Parts: sequence; structure tokens; C-alpha cells
Amino acid sequence: MIATWVLRSATRRADVTVRLPDGRTLGSSTPGAPVLDVRTWAFLDRVGRDYAMGVGEGFMAGEWTPGPETDLGDLLTAFAEHIDTLLPAPLRRVRRLFEPRRPADQRNTADGARDNIGHHYDLSNEMFATFLDETMTYSSAYFGDDADARDLATAQRAKIDRLLDAAAVGAGTRLLEIGTGWGELSIRAARRGAHVHSITLSTEQLRLAEQRAADAGVADRIHMDLRDYRDLDERFDAAVSVEMIEAVGEDFLGAYFGAVGRALEPGGRFGLQAILMPHGRMERSRHAQTWVLKYIFPGGFLPSTEQIVEHAAAAGLRVVGAPFSLRRDYIRTLQTWRRRFTEATGAVGELGFDGPFQRMWVYYLAYSEAGFRSAGIDVAQWTFERQ
Repeated sequence: MIATWVLRSATRRADVTVRLPDGRTLGSSTPGAPVLDVRTWAFLDRVGRDYAMGVGEGFMAGEWTPGPETDLGDLLTAFAEHIDTLLPAPLRRVRRLFEPRRPADQRNTADGARDNIGHHYDLSNEMFATFLDETMTYSSAYFGDDADARDLATAQRAKIDRLLDAAAVGAGTRLLEIGTGWGELSIRAARRGAHVHSITLSTEQLRLAEQRAADAGVADRIHMDLRDYRDLDERFDAAVSVEMIEAVGEDFLGAYFGAVGRALEPGGRFGLQAILMPHGRMERSRHAQTWVLKYIFPGGFLPSTEQIVEHAAAAGLRVVGAPFSLRRDYIRTLQTWRRRFTEATGAVGELGFDGPFQRMWVYYLAYSEAGFRSAGIDVAQWTFERQ
């Protein structure tokens, strides 16, 4: 009964049709509206018990799918566009009383950050390679005005080059990278003649990144190591960090920007690419445990523009120019990743990842796409200067 109440409310606002196992429908009768097919009544039980986790967990369990005529990204976007009003009004007023809270053991302390990063990034380099491009870059690309002419790998390199330009990285620059990924940014910076120190908490990423740097012939200009940003004690001419701040956590944003500020020489530039959440929505959701935090990014936190500006200023970092949004570029990036991952299900299965895991990742990629399409989240490149 609770689940039906919730679904009726959500589908009425989002213009979505829900088809129940007995053939009945809830919600929209608009031709062409996205369709959610409920395959088993267990899904309604799940949503009634825990709506915050129930939709994602139901997809993982195969209890519902998008209709054959509906793309999963379109379906989730329809819900995301009305995320603040999907629940019936009485439940919205008391949601904080029953929504799950973030576990205390997922705070990004030095030990907690290593565990949280390992949960996601140490899954399998081979698994990530099934859907990433040849650059092994796991962040938004930049297709720009030349979008039709750029494939994903070219767009990823364009994103990296734009950030390196913003940080004024060139021959002889001593560059700090916080968050190595699989090494593409370090390689491109080294090819400019920079001397790169890149730090990460992912043992699997470090292993492959070092190999890729050696294969590219620039290992002599790159030093990579397992290190927490809080342990930095060197000075650099410039710093960059691409979509790593989301793993810092709200409690440690000051420590993160403080570490960057201390590491930069006066006048040094810091290029930051960050996924952002509107400040009001951040404040409403900052303590809630979500499906993404439980299954994909434990300890994750999307900061607001206001928080970034505040903590950067406290660390002596002045914003240079306006943030440059890549929101539309991320939509295309995520759509490409999801298509490639779906096409590679056989290879992913051979790596030991079963059906629920694969559905979890398909849902995660579509869920993220819906966030950007609905403008519920943004992603931008920032440039700062050390005062």
C-alpha cells in the first residue's frame, strides 16, 4: 500500500507509466511517456520498506526494467527532473525521520579514505577498460563546439589539455596531481616538459599508471606514489586535480584546499575539475545515505560552489575567471560509457562480475546521466591562483 502510494505520486509528477505484473498501470497515459515495467511484486515490497534504496536495489535484483520502448537514462531523467516533489507531501515533511543516515565508519579519515577509494577504484583495471577509451580517463570529457568531430579519446585529451593550460603547465613546471587515475594527465603534462608528482590511494590504478607512463617513454619525468593529500610537504609551481574532490568528504574540504595552498608557490595555479551540487540541495541531503553512496562511492560528497569558494579563499587561493561547465559533455561521456559497458557484458562476466553487479553499474551510469540531464548536478573546471 505504501509503495503504491509512493509510485502513484512519483509517476503523476514525472509523467512516467508503471506497468504492474498483473497488467494494470499507474501514472501517465501520455503517448511516448517513459515506461517502468515491474516484473515482480517483490519490487513494491522493497520500495514500501525503503524507497531511498529500493529503486536501485530493485533494478540490481532484476525486479524491474525500463519498458522495451524506453531508455533507462530517459526514465531516470524523468524522475530526476522532479526529484524534490516525487514523494507524497506528507512523506516529504517527515522524510528525515526515516531516511537512512551516512555510516560514521565511511568518513574520509586517512584510513577511511583508503578503504573508500579501494572499494571503487581497485575493483579491476580490466573491468574499467571494457568501457573507458584508450586514455583510461574516468571523468567528463570535453567535446566542445567540435563535438561531432571528436571521439571520446580525443575529447578526453581536450579536457586534460584545457586544464593544463589553465594551470599554466609547460616545460620545467613542477606539477602536483592529486588523484592519479590511470595516468593520462601525468603523461600529457610530462610531454609538455613538466616534472610531475602524482599521488593516489588506489594500488590498482598506480600499478597501471606507472606502466602506462613507462610505455609512453616519460617515466623519467613522472613520480607516482601512494600518498594521502594530507601528507604533502613539497612545493610546486602548479597543481591539478580532476574529479577527486568528490572523494574528500564535507568534513575534510578545508584540509584538502589547505594542502593545495601549502603545496603551491606564490602565484602558482591550481586547475580543479569538480562535480557540483546546488547549495540548497547539498544542505538537504548532506547527512543522507543514498544508493550511490552505499554501492558505488562510500564516503562520497558533492560540494557546492559556495563551499569551494569559501574553502579555497581560506587557503589563500583566489578564483581566476569563471568556472567552465562541462555538464553537457558529461551527459555524452556517460552515454558512451553505458553503451560500451552494455556491449561488453560478456567480457565483464568473464572477469568474474555477475548479473547483479553488471545491472548495478548500468544503473549507476544511467543514474549519473540523469543527474546531469536534469541539472540536478553540474561539473566544472576551476582555476585558482595562490596569493
